[in-house]
Amino acid sequence: MTFAFIGLGGNLAHPRRQLARAVRALARLPRTRLVRVSRDFVSAPLDAPGPQPDYVNAVAVIATSLAPRALLARLHALERRQRRERRADTPRNAARTLDLDLLLFGRRRLAAATLTLPHPRMHRRAFVLLPLVSVARTVTIPRRGLARRHLRAVRDQAIAPLGPRRGHEMAQRNR
Repeated sequence: MTFAFIGLGGNLAHPRRQLARAVRALARLPRTRLVRVSRDFVSAPLDAPGPQPDYVNAVAVIATSLAPRALLARLHALERRQRRERRADTPRNAARTLDLDLLLFGRRRLAAATLTLPHPRMHRRAFVLLPLVSVARTVTIPRRGLARRHLRAVRDQAIAPLGPRRGHEMAQRNR
């Protein structure tokens, strides 16, 4: 089993519900166990193509025996089930119901057309780093070092923790 970190985010169609639904779906993936989920954070859109609502973000830790590309395919299937539209003509960082990013897959490094590990921009995004460090204080980003050391560089990005989602605190307690 490999520990993988999944970034969750969305800003359309009740984003906290979208994330909660995605977390439940992650827990049901084959050959995968949900280990931990951060609290939700609200963040201002970053590099957005125009005005849009704030995002809700979190990070989930899973243990999986799926291969990285197989896991990514499952994540994209979950996005489609929650009405995420991935189209070639959609601008990068456009508003969305759900975004599931494979951030880290163990210490694996990969550079392919459809998947780059670690996620190439994670160290520059407060909405990834804060939830990531909250669930794994000593996690390292391959070739970049401790994730928490990158927090200083993103301190000007608007982000704030939200209260726990219903049922979330119970799941954390029962681990």
